[in-house]
Amino acid sequence: MGRTEDSWGLAPGEALTPELTVMRRLGGGSSYEAWLAFDELTFAPVVVKVLRPSKVGDERAHAALEREAVALAAVNHPVVVRGLRHTSTGPRPHLVLEQADGPRLSTLVRRHGPLQEQQYLPLALDVASVLHYLRHVGYVHLDIKPSNIIMGAPARVIDLSVARPVTEAAALRTPIGTDAYMAPEQCDPGRLGGPTPASDVWGLGRRSSRRSAARSRSARGRGSLSSLVARLRWDGACPTRYAASSPQPSTRTLGCVPLLRRSRTRCSPCWGASRRRG
Repeated sequence: MGRTEDSWGLAPGEALTPELTVMRRLGGGSSYEAWLAFDELTFAPVVVKVLRPSKVGDERAHAALEREAVALAAVNHPVVVRGLRHTSTGPRPHLVLEQADGPRLSTLVRRHGPLQEQQYLPLALDVASVLHYLRHVGYVHLDIKPSNIIMGAPARVIDLSVARPVTEAAALRTPIGTDAYMAPEQCDPGRLGGPTPASDVWGLGRRSSRRSAARSRSARGRGSLSSLVARLRWDGACPTRYAASSPQPSTRTLGCVPLLRRSRTRCSPCWGASRRRG
């Protein structure tokens, strides 16, 4: 396989590094590619996020890789995919992650429609346990969505590439996340204040409706974020602020989901195009 576009163009069996042998390409984002590889150090399959060729000399891309590695080191929860190691030097700066077996939630919904209640409730509890833990260690994920959830027993939450410590998240003044799953304060942090741990509950609440699950197949391409924010008129108490006022973390994580369901119609402009930001 030759290099095409902004890709390393590696074929199965090629060496990504001396310890990592490519099995297949999984996908990627604007700054990185994700590969399934066999790791000679752990002697097991792993996922490797590698900066794209054009990003190897990009300081911002390096900083994002380092930030994700720091977040993974701080988050140690059985439902969050673990980071194993990373390097910012050499020809291919990369992050090595454990492999989580199973399809993404977004893939299941696209192929088979909304989950049944007996499937969704355990999943919601798994993800809610992550949100509770993230608040405990002082982090905000900022991108809770179906494509960042691997279905399994337990489910696994992936992709901490835009995660921030609570203080840094609160100071954000530009949108970060995926539009269709962003809380109002993520859409317009300058006016509504920066995201908090409760903002992640919005992403979970977005998934709590089976009707929303069905719509996830078409939640893309519905306009720019600027047009969404222009249409957002938040004239009442933000449900994520309501969640943040709850005295018990478990109440914050679980108790506000029904409120988020009821509030969907007021903030539906925030659920437009599902493009990733950050």
